[in-house]
Amino acid sequence: MTAAPNESAIVTAAVLVIGDEILSGRTKDKNIGYIAEYLTGLGIDLKEVRVVADDEAAIVEAVNALRHRWTYVFTTGGIGPTHDDITAECVAKAFGVPIGYDPRAVAIMRERFAEHELNEARMRMTRIPEGADLVLNKVSRAPGFWLGNVVVMAGIPTVMQAMLDEVAPKLKTGIKVLSQTVRADAKEGDIGTPLGEIAKAYPEVAIGSYPFFDEERGPNANIVLRARDAGKLADATAAVQDMLVRVKAAL
Repeated sequence: MTAAPNESAIVTAAVLVIGDEILSGRTKDKNIGYIAEYLTGLGIDLKEVRVVADDEAAIVEAVNALRHRWTYVFTTGGIGPTHDDITAECVAKAFGVPIGYDPRAVAIMRERFAEHELNEARMRMTRIPEGADLVLNKVSRAPGFWLGNVVVMAGIPTVMQAMLDEVAPKLKTGIKVLSQTVRADAKEGDIGTPLGEIAKAYPEVAIGSYPFFDEERGPNANIVLRARDAGKLADATAAVQDMLVRVKAAL
């Protein structure tokens, strides 16, 4: 069960994707959208996403920048058994704490591997920064960790998802954002100006226009309204619907 929402605060997050393979295009990221939808469902606003290479300076800089700006930072990638898996070391450096073989992580790995199988590569996955809590992994066993407000997870989607399920009940959450979608049945160019006026009139409601092509009607758009206050969302939605009636009548 997730922690009770804090009605007075907005809880925010960033995602830090780590890996040369993402930047080269060899691996297509499948985690950002999943995390964004997952956090939205919890009442946590994803505010920023960064992608950095397997480079110590870049990772340390990004971790420090993001953790001081947002409530949580979720990292993906770079905690495997190979030489370029340096996320754990970089997070330790960002926090200024030592890193070493964690007895808890070693015990977990011994449940899966025989002693002779725990070679240097696999033991790399038991190196955890001092003071971190483990993030258990029911898929492949090797744990992630949680240090301060930084949650370090694997890049493999199924493993990342299991780790996110593990930490979710411990996260602070805010009031969930409510959403309403209105089909415009009009072109964006015809509704852009009046829609902007509505957005100014309802500053606590985020209003976006998302064009698409309708095979029967041609260019079209969905107007998406998002707010935490149900009453303000309803008022803004009504204003959008009234505007659409006026615009289409004038065409």
